Amino acid sequence: MATNLPAELTSFVGRERELAEAKRLLANTRLLTLTGPGGVGKTRLALRLAAAEAEAYGDGAWLVELASLTHGTLVPQAVATVFGLVEEQSGALTHSLMDYLKARELLLVLDNCEHLLEASAELALALLKTCPSLIVLTTSREPLNVPGEVAWLVPSLGAPRGPALEQVRGAEAVQLFLERASAARPSFELTADNGAAVARICQRLDGIPLAIELAAVRTRTLAVEQIADRLDNRFDLLIGPRRGSVPRHVTLKSLVDWSHELLSEPECALFRRLAVFAGGWTIEAAEAVCAGAPVEDVLQVLTTLVEKSLVLAEDRGVDIRYRFLEVIRQYAAEVLRPSGELPELQRRHALWFLERANMAGPRVFGPAASVQFAQLEADRDNLRASLEWSKANDIMLGLELAGTLMQFWYRFGYLTEGRQHLGDLLSASAPASPAGEEHTRWAAARGRALLAAGRLAMRQGAAQATELLDGSMALARELGDPRALALSLSYRGRL
Repeated sequence: MATNLPAELTSFVGRERELAEAKRLLANTRLLTLTGPGGVGKTRLALRLAAAEAEAYGDGAWLVELASLTHGTLVPQAVATVFGLVEEQSGALTHSLMDYLKARELLLVLDNCEHLLEASAELALALLKTCPSLIVLTTSREPLNVPGEVAWLVPSLGAPRGPALEQVRGAEAVQLFLERASAARPSFELTADNGAAVARICQRLDGIPLAIELAAVRTRTLAVEQIADRLDNRFDLLIGPRRGSVPRHVTLKSLVDWSHELLSEPECALFRRLAVFAGGWTIEAAEAVCAGAPVEDVLQVLTTLVEKSLVLAEDRGVDIRYRFLEVIRQYAAEVLRPSGELPELQRRHALWFLERANMAGPRVFGPAASVQFAQLEADRDNLRASLEWSKANDIMLGLELAGTLMQFWYRFGYLTEGRQHLGDLLSASAPASPAGEEHTRWAAARGRALLAAGRLAMRQGAAQATELLDGSMALARELGDPRALALSLSYRGRL
């Protein structure tokens, strides 16, 4: 069978479901684009798919690699070179390709289109219009956005779902790690002693094949427990000095650099600002926290980051939530730090989640309460981040947030965690000589925090509950706040 597909140098691990789905999609479209973040395995899956399907095409399957090209005008030339076509006059290559492919039945694979998106889209569309038996398979971090295209997001490899050794061994991400670790150190094997560390590596690397392969190479010099412990510095750790590798695949950082360099100024700004979130965000949160020049339309820019596979969008039923893969989030955080934007973003972040907590705080029962508290639960990591920032930067804001979260902590059983945050904030010093409105706000925030701390301590049977609730009552009386006083008296009476 005529083809120029390269032979596989390493084993192809897992991906049975993904390969079956890609085959199904390819059978029902003339242009299939495999999308996803760098290192997720788009190229490897496309090549395996093309090899598996090559016999279905009378003229075989042909690969055109675009990664090394620097200008869109070179795309037709790269395709023509694969088929041995020579340029005879300026600008005529596309027409030569049309004439050559018009009567042929083949699968054309255009690999790594993201940096030459417009040129790749123009050529693919021109060829598909004039070559009825041509099928095009592309890989790109974002779709080509041409008529008839089917774009499919290639998922990461499955990570372990449980701690049992068989659950760890059965995960695709672990299987890849074991294959590559055994190649790097033939004596390596998965055991009950190192299983938890291997699982942690695969989970923290989000099942990204390239990251897992780079980590596995480190088994030559490090124990898996050491690799897992060093993943906070993953961009320094995951360096693979492999001859024959694509340059941007040699380190994890260079892989993400490749994507970041393709962003516009608004996209760069929003990308780094989103690193202030922990564990994901909603569009409303992004608009409240990250808006500002050069990002005039947060929704539009966020949409392009999703299309470029730098941000994941996940349908949670009630709303769409967005998140980074952890590898991407760490890179965005590194870009954010030197920008000087972090302090203001952290303040906006804390204020936004204080507003969300205030919306849920008074609601205890009913459908509205369930929705509000479910949203707070989805943002649990963001709440924790805001509270930790407040402890070091704005005690009053932290007291307001912690006190407002009383019902949240009680409802979901985060009693010890809630008491820890409240205790840290209540033990902090008051602002220097607060007076007037500032004193009123401080006293109200402290009173609410004492009430929350007393309520949680009471639930756990802690002796401090009496003192905390008495303090809350005293401040409620001082402020003349009948609602706060009623709540404090109610809990004190029950105690």
